[in-house]
Amino acid sequence: MKLGLFNILITLLLLACSTGGHIAPIQERKQPPSQKIAHHVVSKGETLYAIAWRYGLDVKTIAQRNGLSSPYTIFPGQKLSLWTSKPRSKPPRKVAKSNKSSPKTVPKSSSSKPKKPKVKTKAAPKVASGATSKPRSKTKTRAPSNKKSKTQKQAGISWRWPAKGRLLARFSGPNGLNKGIDIAGNLGEPVVSAAAGRVVYAGNGLRGYGLLLIIKHNEQYLSAYAHNNKLRVKEGDIVKGGQRIADIGSSGANRMKLHFEIRKNGKSVNPLSYLPKR
Repeated sequence: MKLGLFNILITLLLLACSTGGHIAPIQERKQPPSQKIAHHVVSKGETLYAIAWRYGLDVKTIAQRNGLSSPYTIFPGQKLSLWTSKPRSKPPRKVAKSNKSSPKTVPKSSSSKPKKPKVKTKAAPKVASGATSKPRSKTKTRAPSNKKSKTQKQAGISWRWPAKGRLLARFSGPNGLNKGIDIAGNLGEPVVSAAAGRVVYAGNGLRGYGLLLIIKHNEQYLSAYAHNNKLRVKEGDIVKGGQRIADIGSSGANRMKLHFEIRKNGKSVNPLSYLPKR
């Protein structure tokens, strides 16, 4: 009896599964797009220059926003505001005023005749006999434009290549995947400073850059050297243009190379517009 009842229950269960019951499939759903980050909590070893580099912001703007002065000392656990733009205030709307009280113009009587304006004639300039008048030329000669020299003059920096290898990847724009250029190299080959300046970051705290150096050249320009195998300078060191600062490696990368960037006021620019032509 029990065996028959058990068979009946199994039959009913199989019928239910074949008609309506089924297992819901498991799907991987992408996370919603992240919102703009408003704050950053400082971690150990971070500098304000490294934080500004991470978010593509100007270090002076972050410092001003958080009431920091040079040399921009920060400490672990400190909460920094990253917002740099303020909402624009809308101008007040202009209300058209009705001109009800404007006086009406009274036409003059037809008896009064308008006076004719006197036209003064200027005497023609006297030209001496035998002299011919030549028109003055207004065209000015312009010097030929030279974009390369103009960029160098704006930077006020004598740039040089940071490594001797061939070019692997070019700049793809400030919002592109490659914010600089990639230069091929072998393990241990020298990396030199592209210009004179001061080291403002040396470490591996920025994801995707490996062992990284950031050098400040003036109030506008910074340069970065990523994926190094060894760093030969530290934060605060003053370096000369062409001085060896690191060894080529593959830290944070899938091959031996140097990733090089130049940023102006926190924004990525094309290094090939600044480096001399090979």
